[in-house]
Amino acid sequence: MKTMNKIIIALLAMASFTACDGLLNMTPEDTLSPGTFFSSATELQLWTDGFYTQLENADDVVATNADDNIDSELGAVLQGQRSAADESGWNWDKLRSINYYLQHSDRCKDMAARNEYDGVAYFMRAYFYYVKVRRYGDVPWYNQVLTSVSQELLFKPRDDRGLVMDSIMNDLDKAIRLLPAAKSTARVTKWTALALKTRVALYEGTYRKYRGMNDADKYLKQVAEAGETFIKESGYKLYTTGPSPYRSLFNSLDACTEEVILARLYSQTANVMHGIPFAIKNGRQGFTKRFMNHYLMADGTRYSDKAGWQTDGFVAETTNRDPRMQQTVLCPGYIQTGASKVTANDLTALTGYQPIKFVGESKYDGANKAFTDWPLFRTAEVYLNYAEAKAELGTLTQNDLDISINKLRARAKMPDLDMNEANATPDPLMQEYYPNVTQSTNTGVILEIRRERTIELTMEGFRLWDIFRWKEGQQLTKPFYGCYFPSEGEYDMDANGTNDLLLYTEDKGNFKGTVKKLGKDLILTNVTSGNIHALDKIKVTWDENRDYLWPIPASERVVTGGKLTQNPGWTDSTNFD
Repeated sequence: MKTMNKIIIALLAMASFTACDGLLNMTPEDTLSPGTFFSSATELQLWTDGFYTQLENADDVVATNADDNIDSELGAVLQGQRSAADESGWNWDKLRSINYYLQHSDRCKDMAARNEYDGVAYFMRAYFYYVKVRRYGDVPWYNQVLTSVSQELLFKPRDDRGLVMDSIMNDLDKAIRLLPAAKSTARVTKWTALALKTRVALYEGTYRKYRGMNDADKYLKQVAEAGETFIKESGYKLYTTGPSPYRSLFNSLDACTEEVILARLYSQTANVMHGIPFAIKNGRQGFTKRFMNHYLMADGTRYSDKAGWQTDGFVAETTNRDPRMQQTVLCPGYIQTGASKVTANDLTALTGYQPIKFVGESKYDGANKAFTDWPLFRTAEVYLNYAEAKAELGTLTQNDLDISINKLRARAKMPDLDMNEANATPDPLMQEYYPNVTQSTNTGVILEIRRERTIELTMEGFRLWDIFRWKEGQQLTKPFYGCYFPSEGEYDMDANGTNDLLLYTEDKGNFKGTVKKLGKDLILTNVTSGNIHALDKIKVTWDENRDYLWPIPASERVVTGGKLTQNPGWTDSTNFD
């Protein structure tokens, strides 16, 4: 099965070079007629294989920064570099290919094949539009192929996001009905469609709720229903093999099929590889202090309840925490997969907290040398989506937590989340991090679910979008703080009894180990003491009335004669309102 999956991804890699104009050896769309194609299961598969290239790739996702993880580039959102002049996301090529297929697949008389690949097309159209709505809000909905004579449709205004979202949900329901139930990490199935439905509906439901928009509960109920079906019927479970299953899940070369619903497959044989470990080190990626503070103590108590926690050094703050910290962050005692010696924290990461998630053997650390499969959908996310939707609806029960969040905690060997206890004493630190959570009865448990989501899904492409849907953009403006140091001097960063780091201002002497000059190599909040202040020259700003959506490209507004309206707060070079 794994060998076959690698063959599939090699084929999909070839497909990526031909985008929406068909696959290699296909007749181009401008000369292709339904009479020469779409007549067999093989042809339907070849065409729909091209749709997979729109799914996220590993390198792009890991490079996304938010308040939990940063690198040396930060990205356009945090840098404030988005503009209508160079907005590149308004691209509809994939949609044309999908709609072309759906318009002509009825030529195939093999109904089983047609149902399956129609299901793929509906899934992919839903995914395409989810990405567009998430980015732009209102967008024009097209369910047919446009031609040069489709002037009215070509230049139509944007449709309301509610119409588009309902159309997405309708496509997903079709996909759920048509797609096969047999599991596959390489191709979408009924279970992938259910997982996407929970993701899309949770985004829309919470986006609406935290903005006082209508129909929030309508979407949240769809999350709960789809999540319950998935949990009860799919047969998927969490990967629990070995002493550190969470770490193994992300540095296994092949997707762990117990938990991973769909993966982007990578293969050394097919020369389809990524550079996640290289990007982590070369981009000096680092987790922030805010992220590290999310981890509970190993006994389930809050780290922020611990006396003196604000001035804990690196060793102290990484001791006796949720075991996922040790499996996500380079902590004292870390041994890279395949190595025999401990790797000490040398402060390569901007914040001092270096990610090890997705990092395997050192031979894969170079640029485009890694070929671990990338999980696009996994069971843990569905559990989190389900629990959050139920909590936001006010229908959450302890049993709901037991079949979702507490399975994640059990894998990590953490105590269960108790709903009544969480609601009785909400965590003040989590309330500071998520001030918009004000639901009177479920505030505590919503905060705990957000804590769990932040920890479990870090570096998987969710955090920035979570901040957007929760309307917590102001949290992106907080300083990027890292490890705490009480003074200049020598430090034992791997807790082996030998100092391996020197922080100095004047004289570094003959110290053997990592050496950092304060004020030059490392900025501390109080000059010679305090937390690392990464990227201290950068000031992130946030406009609540503008920045949750991207601008509509000015060039597209010109083409449509202004029928495409601009998103609130954004300006462009056109003369249209």
